[in-house]
Amino acid sequence: HHAAGWYEGDKKPGWWEAMIGPGKAFDTDKYHIISSNVIGGCKGSTGPNTVNPETGEPYGLNFPFVTIEDMVTAQRELQKHLGIEQFLSVAGGSMGGLQALKWAVMYPEAMKSCIIIAANTKHTAQQIALHEVARQAIMTDPDWDDGNYYATGKVPARGMAVARMIGHITYMSEKSMDAKFGRKLIGKEKFGYDFSHDFEVESYLKYRGDSFVSRFDANTYLYLSKALDYFDMTEESGNLKTAFKPAKCPFLIASFTSDWLYPPYQSKEMVKALKANDLDVSAILIESDYGHDAFLVEVENLSKLTTHFLNRF
Repeated sequence: HHAAGWYEGDKKPGWWEAMIGPGKAFDTDKYHIISSNVIGGCKGSTGPNTVNPETGEPYGLNFPFVTIEDMVTAQRELQKHLGIEQFLSVAGGSMGGLQALKWAVMYPEAMKSCIIIAANTKHTAQQIALHEVARQAIMTDPDWDDGNYYATGKVPARGMAVARMIGHITYMSEKSMDAKFGRKLIGKEKFGYDFSHDFEVESYLKYRGDSFVSRFDANTYLYLSKALDYFDMTEESGNLKTAFKPAKCPFLIASFTSDWLYPPYQSKEMVKALKANDLDVSAILIESDYGHDAFLVEVENLSKLTTHFLNRF
């Protein structure tokens, strides 16, 4: 939810700082930006690490499973609480894009436009498989303790780190990893022929994994990854055209050539179904070597597209 700007004690700004702020794509001189933590999360909204008022202990695995629809329903309550009748736009990248899609069909009157970036309409078997390996890494860590680690003073740090390492690999592309690391060695001129780190990429992934442990909750990772896996726009209707029938607003849909986590063909399917409903759709495939992370990195291209799109309303 910390999308932009700085909080006291921050070592870096919000995750979409490059896109949100004065004069930026989501221009805070013109627009009010609302970014909420999702239900089931661990950064503000109720989640598995929240204290259950009935027991006085964290929910842990007693927390109910949540879906993308649940997240959007909670956001809708926030909209009503703030007294906002209609958003200028609902925008999101990756999991945020899935939420934006659900906004468009669940509450079509509540928005004038929709921006979907690096998203899809359902998780494939490969995407689910990658999540399951990450979940198993956490759940087989002895410190996970069947999700009851809150009382032990320990966290399943090794499992969480491995889960994050797996996830981070999926966010990048082969080209971007090769450009950044190649086969460069770290602090040595030749292989050690042992199980210490030889390659820079090994050290980088370990750093990413270790830093994740200190700022995220393991059970939350399990719940949110499951919510992603359960997501399927065609679950009730059986096909995308029918699924998008309630939608009314114009769409901007951006995908990236090297994104193998949410590949461009999935966005094309989305665009085809939206256009089959005679909706106004601007679809852009951005050339990029950054993989799924492109929606955080390709700021110049995304900014131009977003600014032009929002200026229509």
